[in-house]
Parts: sequence; C-alpha cells; structure tokens
Amino acid sequence: MSTQHTYRVIVRGTWEGLTDEARARLLSEVDLHGLSAMQFTEEGSLTYDRVLKHFSFRFVVVSDAGDGEEMASAIAEDRAEKLLKEQGYGHGELRSTATDMDTMKINYKGRRG
Repeated sequence: MSTQHTYRVIVRGTWEGLTDEARARLLSEVDLHGLSAMQFTEEGSLTYDRVLKHFSFRFVVVSDAGDGEEMASAIAEDRAEKLLKEQGYGHGELRSTATDMDTMKINYKGRRG
C-alpha cells in the first residue's frame, strides 16, 4: 500500500465562448465567488470577478505520493473540467500548480528558541 499525500491545487483558466445565459448566471453569482470564497476543498472552490475574463478553482486532492504533483494536478484539472461542463461554461486551456502539503517546509520566523 502506498503512502497518500494531500495536495493543494490551483487550476486557472480563461472564460471562452460563454453563452448569454451562462454569462448572466455567472454575473448573478459573482458575489459568492470573490476573494472571500477562496478556500481549498475537495469539491473545488470557484473564484472569478465581474470582468469574466479569468477564473480559478482551488482543490484539495489526496493521491499516492509516488504519483506526485503531476497526478494531483491532472486530477484537479479533470474535476474542474467536469464542473465547468456540467454548468455549460465555455473555457480555454486549463493550467494548474500543486503543492504537496505533506512535504512542505514550514518556516516559523520570529520564534525564539
């Protein structure tokens, strides 16, 4: 059995080909998807602004450590793709960055020993 690691993944993209209906729905919900909505969850948290140019998702992905950040990114991009498709939101290419929370070094500045 391989070790599981927890990854935080940010998936970014650009809105493309939004229908008038999709644009109206996004704008009606924009206040729910601003800076205060930025949190990492398994379901993914979508953020965007009124300009409707760029968006991002934040995901928590638990995956085999041996598969690394690339697999975590691929899983998160698949989740984002599925969510966008379900809502009928057109978009361009997705790109992502992943951080392995189990190997991340925490630097406690200001603490005295």
